[in-house]
Amino acid sequence: MPAVTRKIRRRPAPGELVVEQTRDLSLVAQTLTAAGMLADGVDAPGGCYLTAYVGDRLAGVIGIEARVDAALIRSLMVAESDRRRGIGAALVAAARTAAHTRGARTLYALAPDSGAARYFEHFGFTSATSERLIAALAGVFMVDYLRQRPDELARCQVSSLDIANDGVILR
Repeated sequence: MPAVTRKIRRRPAPGELVVEQTRDLSLVAQTLTAAGMLADGVDAPGGCYLTAYVGDRLAGVIGIEARVDAALIRSLMVAESDRRRGIGAALVAAARTAAHTRGARTLYALAPDSGAARYFEHFGFTSATSERLIAALAGVFMVDYLRQRPDELARCQVSSLDIANDGVILR
């Protein structure tokens, strides 16, 4: 008789924050659409989406798109009622780990406004050029999407973070 492998997952306590990778891309697309964000390309190759739950309730989502040694954060969304509770920070940390695990040495973020850009600065992101982003990530959905819409790309503030030493113990 063949062995059956089942994933054992404990049920989160009420109010407990859990961040996990999801394969439910229709949930990701529905969530982003409901928040007025771009849902196109969530099923593109090289993408990884993480969801945050508080108890059994979806509180946020973040995506990364990786290519060779760079990755891009896309679609950071935290439900309005769950903001200012550390959920965005937990999602950014999980996306950083996911990007590093996929070989990224640089993590990029696109901010639609100065408030979002300041938010990424809290995590050590610094200003970068769109040319640098395009050179590092040409071929991933979001970068190619924005290359076809230069006015939209010009409105975004690009930032980057060196994650090459994440997980490395320096002595």
